[in-house]
Amino acid sequence: MTTPDDGARARWLADLGEVSPAATHAGLPLEPCYFPAAPTPEYAERLGFPGAFPLTRGIYPGMFRDRLWTIRQYAGFGTPEETNARYRFLLEHGQTGLSVAFDLPTQMGLDSDDPRAQGEVGKVGVAIDTVDDLAAVFDGIPLERISVSFTINATAAILLAMYVVVAQERGLAPRVLTGTIQNDILKEYVARGTWIFPAAPALRMIAESIEYASRELPRFNPISIAGAHFRDAGGTAVQEAAFTLADAIAYVEHVTRRGLAVDTFAPRLSFYFYTHSDLFEEVAKYRAMRRLWARIMRDRFGARDPRSWHFRFGVVCGGSTLTRQEPLNNVVRVAYEALASVLGGAQTIFTCAWDEAIAIPTEASALLALRTQQILAHETNVPAVADPLGGAHFLEDLTDRMEAAVAAKIDAIEREGGMVAAVEAGRVQQEIADSAYRWQRAVEGGDRRIVGVNWDRTEEAPVGELFRESPQTLSHQLARLDRSTRARDPRRVDKALGALRHAAVGSESLMPHFLEAAAARATIGEMVTRLREVFGEFREPLVF
Repeated sequence: MTTPDDGARARWLADLGEVSPAATHAGLPLEPCYFPAAPTPEYAERLGFPGAFPLTRGIYPGMFRDRLWTIRQYAGFGTPEETNARYRFLLEHGQTGLSVAFDLPTQMGLDSDDPRAQGEVGKVGVAIDTVDDLAAVFDGIPLERISVSFTINATAAILLAMYVVVAQERGLAPRVLTGTIQNDILKEYVARGTWIFPAAPALRMIAESIEYASRELPRFNPISIAGAHFRDAGGTAVQEAAFTLADAIAYVEHVTRRGLAVDTFAPRLSFYFYTHSDLFEEVAKYRAMRRLWARIMRDRFGARDPRSWHFRFGVVCGGSTLTRQEPLNNVVRVAYEALASVLGGAQTIFTCAWDEAIAIPTEASALLALRTQQILAHETNVPAVADPLGGAHFLEDLTDRMEAAVAAKIDAIEREGGMVAAVEAGRVQQEIADSAYRWQRAVEGGDRRIVGVNWDRTEEAPVGELFRESPQTLSHQLARLDRSTRARDPRRVDKALGALRHAAVGSESLMPHFLEAAAARATIGEMVTRLREVFGEFREPLVF
């Protein structure tokens, strides 16, 4: 064991480089990070320096001193033009990255004119049928300069191909694109439900998209392993962390078994969570996961590139912690959750608007959510010091206990055959259902206090203007789909879809065929139909 002696400190300072000076509002200077005066041997093993193994204190030496997290808002609704207008509004007001919300038909591989899509087109996200829709979403937005996150899973590989085609048709090389696509199907089987195909072909599509990105998209994250939905479905922080890391282990194992070296793709793996309201538990959760992931990648998978050890994650502040009752209270909840996310070392933060428990945000509520992050970034001085709570007895004890509990649960999953087997058998679903039941009983019994819901609730007051969707959304989307399908070359489409189906039957990568089908203006529904003919559909296990 080593301690953070003068030599180790000198190496950290060299990695840190020059940073901007910082001080409190009263003028007291602030160091980039703080360390114990007399560190014990255990300190270096469990905490050390930001940017150095085991990365408990952050993945970059200076963390946010000169490199703030990416400020995003999750947005998308109605037609591509409506979504584009919202993106332009947010970018004009200081947002630094985009996050695309898709409607349910897009997530489920249904075109807007499919009878099964009735009533859902453009409702909870933007409707995408062809490349023309995605091009309209990003009209006038410089894709070579803006990082874009896509919350999409079952059809993720198709949307990734469409995004690449949009860039290529603008004359951009794919290698300049930055962003993330969620592409995490295992948690869909457990906690969210937007699946299409069984696990084996779904994992194949994920692996092939990771392989493609490792060659062609060096700045793009081809998967964001998401614990968010485990938590919003009723899981605890320990379950969220353990199931997310178990999912990540399953994906890394699947890709490496196909022959891709771990350091080829691991630096572009990312993670995604909802930050909930127990502030110190959330900070400890992220610190413990960062340490666990570094050790899993180095010791279990033999990753030698230090970037492969980095637990890079984004968060949403809001989700199921938002309430319809007294919804303005959500402004305060989101602000505290954003603070916990920064203290936990997030790389990307989304702040929900106060009205998202009721409707799609208005421009005004979305702007307030954006301002929440900007005030935290520029007025509070919290980002000036890396891991400012590090070393506090309470936080370190909580981090250690969180790590131990998460590791124990991962070990239990591994003994049962791994995460894929646990999901297919319904064991993870059952555990989360049990946890959700206990939480709801605690809320209904008053043991868990939620202000304005079961504690100190007041007479409801009007909440102001809410978002109203355009009644023309469906007709506009169907007209665009008709124009796209009429203008395309049907022979090119048929050929591309036939080649896609043939590749699905065999072992050839599907990504080149998604790219060709997208460029030919095949629809998402057409591509999914060809794959469904070969792969079939996932059947949900019964959970009692």
